[in-house]
Amino acid sequence: MEFSIIIGYIAVVLAMIFGIVLGQDGIDFALMSNFINGPSIFIVLGGVSFALLASFPLSTFKQIPKQMRMIFGKDKKDPNEYIEIITELSKVARKKGLLSLEEKANGFEDEFLKEIVLLIVDAVEPDKLRSWFDQKLHYLERRNAEERKFYELGATLGPAFGMLGTLIGLVNMLKAMSLDGGAETLGANMSVALITTFYGSMLANCFFTPLNNKLEIAQERELLYKEMIIEGAISIKQGESPKNIREKLQNFLAEHEIATLDADGERGREKPKKFKIDKRDLKESQV
Repeated sequence: MEFSIIIGYIAVVLAMIFGIVLGQDGIDFALMSNFINGPSIFIVLGGVSFALLASFPLSTFKQIPKQMRMIFGKDKKDPNEYIEIITELSKVARKKGLLSLEEKANGFEDEFLKEIVLLIVDAVEPDKLRSWFDQKLHYLERRNAEERKFYELGATLGPAFGMLGTLIGLVNMLKAMSLDGGAETLGANMSVALITTFYGSMLANCFFTPLNNKLEIAQERELLYKEMIIEGAISIKQGESPKNIREKLQNFLAEHEIATLDADGERGREKPKKFKIDKRDLKESQV
């Protein structure tokens, strides 16, 4: 579980509640009732939801659970483990040839890694492979951007429907306004009219915008892993040494992410069990 977004949401809600109930005479929870209005909630939530439904196909909504897992789930992939796998594959390829990687690739549970390794086994020139891989990443980036449009539009629609609700409230208020109620009635009606703007701004800034940013970070991280796998696969295809491949792939990582190595070139700390790739066959093939 990615706790930063949970902590952030809770902190935002608590900050707003504290700002609402903190009056001139201290904390007064009765002030919360001023910010609760059923019709305003329906205008904003219903309007944004229905507008999104009209703007995107149903397939977009089917992707939301997957996106939520990316946003709220903790990244279980260890980039150093990818580097180790690719380095071991390069050693196998040097000793037994590229064709020997086909059997190893079939044991991978990471479908992208499996696909890329199987592609480099084929008799395709590295330049053509590079072009094909770049095209694959380009379309992946486009699909990621299209997925984020859902949350970007949600952040735009929130304040828009908030303003729309405010206009509806003002029209109703002015239509029913009379001199009998005085300034007190006018102020009460005005506060109800403005509450939808509050809901719309809160929906955009406290919900859609953080989700969009988190999703973009998760997608960029996933893209980085794929770029690293592709770079390693091309290097294996070109026959580069395992040492050079390892160093090249470590350039993709921040300094604090790079695992330390001992004198034998093995990782100096215990490998976290992040994703399942059976490397015993890789070890045995080098004996």
